[in-house]
Parts: sequence; C-alpha cells; structure tokens
Amino acid sequence: MARFRNKKRMPFVKSTNRKQPSVDHVTGDKIPKSFVFSRGKLPGILRQLQMDLRKVMLPFTALNLKEKKRNNLNDFLNVAGPMGVTHFLILSKTEAAPYMRVSRTPQGPTLTFKINEYSLASDVAQSQLRPRCPKDLFKTPPLIVLSGFGTGEQHLKLTTIMFQNIFPAIDVNTVKLSTCQRIVLLNYNKDTKLIDFRHYAIRLQPVGVSRRIRKFVQNHKVPDLRNLQDVSDFVTKAGYGSESEADDEAAMVNLPTDLDRVNRASNKSAVRLQEIGPRMTLQLMKVEEGLCSGGVIYSAFSHENQTKENEQKNISDHDEEEDEDEDGEEDDENEDEDGEED
Repeated sequence: MARFRNKKRMPFVKSTNRKQPSVDHVTGDKIPKSFVFSRGKLPGILRQLQMDLRKVMLPFTALNLKEKKRNNLNDFLNVAGPMGVTHFLILSKTEAAPYMRVSRTPQGPTLTFKINEYSLASDVAQSQLRPRCPKDLFKTPPLIVLSGFGTGEQHLKLTTIMFQNIFPAIDVNTVKLSTCQRIVLLNYNKDTKLIDFRHYAIRLQPVGVSRRIRKFVQNHKVPDLRNLQDVSDFVTKAGYGSESEADDEAAMVNLPTDLDRVNRASNKSAVRLQEIGPRMTLQLMKVEEGLCSGGVIYSAFSHENQTKENEQKNISDHDEEEDEDEDGEEDDENEDEDGEED
C-alpha cells in the first residue's frame, strides 16, 4: 500500500510592500513622481546634496535609486513610463559650477539651473540649537509656496508651472492637517534674478502653554519633582524654551479640528517653521522645449545681451533728444539776435 506524505502547506503571507497610489483618491488627479539622479561624476558633497533632494521629494520618489556609469538618459526614460514617473531632477558638475536640470517626462520642457550656493541638511542641523527631523516627517509630500514669480515673463511662468506640478496638489476643503508636515519655499528676487530654495518643517504649538508643560503632555512621562517644594513650582517656573518661541499674533491660527493631545480646536495654536535643509541659491540659465534637448525658449546670456542692447538704445535715444533740444534752442537764440539787429 502506498504511503502518502503529509506535505506542509506554506501559509499565505500578505505582502507588506504597499504599492504607492498613482491617482489621488480625493482630487482624482495623477500624483507626480520623480527620479533624482546625476549625470557624470559628482564629488562626495554633491552626492549628499542629491540624497537630500531625494528626501525632499519623498514619498513619491525612489530614495534608493541605483545608478551605473553605463546608464544613459534613455534608460531612465524607459523605466519612468511603467513606474508613472513624471519629473527628472538631474545633477551635474562642470569646472565652473554645479547645475540642476528639472525636466518633465517624456517630452519636456527642461529647466537648467546653476547652483550658485548650497548647504546640506546636515549643515543646517549643525547650525541649530535644537534640530528637529523626525522619521514620520517624510511620509507625506511637502507643500509648495512660490513667491515673487508674478512678473509676467514667460520663463518665470514656465518655472512656476514646473514647480507647481512637481508636487501633488491639495484640496483645501478636504486636506488633513496631520499631512501638512513640510513646506518647500521658492522665492524669486527680481533684482538679483536668483531663486532661494528653502525646506522647512511645520510645527504647531498651543498658545499660552509653556514648553515644559507641553513636553509633559506629549511624552506621557512623569516629571522629575525631587528638587521642587511643590507641584505649583513645576507649573509657574516653566518658562518658554527660547525667545523665538514667544507668541506672535501673526502666526496664530484656529484649528478646524483637533490635531493631537496638545493642539485642540478650542484653543489657538502658533505655527512654527524650522528649516531642515537643504538650502540652495539657484539661477535659471536656460529653458528647452524637449527633454534636455530641443529649441531654446529662454537663455540667460541672450536675455542679458538683449537687456543691455535695450538700455544702450534707450540711452542713445535720450542723448539724441537732448541734442535736438539744444540745437533748437541755439536756432531760437540766433533768430532773436537777428531780429534785434534789424
């Protein structure tokens, strides 16, 4: 008689790797995703800047994207389509300066920025007395704020549209306050024609509550009262942590719903921004129609030359008008002298 083996059945294990959604369930819009990579050899400090930019673009980016020397732009483009990647952030280094290209896949346009100055996230954290960067901070995408781009020039309009679409859009009526953890600020200076890139963490603090009481409520830990005579000393002597934490009426808001144990809808809360880096100063050098190719829509060099030509033309026209006025005055004086002689 044949013997039957008792085969052990492998249990069904549900995969823990959750696939990121490609469409926002609230707005119905396609969620933008990005690749941050480099072209050419980068020094170690720019490699760290590349990793910082990947953290800025979280969670809809490839944090551990691996690159090889033989990879070209078409390799990334072929992978971008099936994965729903909509934007490329490409870092490169020349003898003059580092550059960053922001491209829309698959057909462009492409914006090329010169990185005049930059600071890593680690540098920003070392300069702060109490750096703050919790792990849950990067589970939601940042908010985008653009300032100073409303001059009406075409290349600035393209820059505004590009950065607005590189992050997911939000619906003010349905957005949850718990998802608003970070903010990316881009400020354009029309005098210097430079763009300041800043990355902040958003904090809410209840107004009128000292730092020691706030920490006690948040951490659920019994405070150390050994050196105090009474519990009232713990409350009355608990001042603010620093002068920067003082209440500012311009930063006070009324929350529509309760956020946590400390920030309640019934009380006012103060909005605090703490920089987490990286920090960059960018200069728009070129705008191309295609993906790192195609016709040039804007060039900083031709724009500067055109501006200088217009200034010189205005100066020459002004000089000609002054010469004509002087000639007219001399003719009038000669006519008056002739009339007096007669």
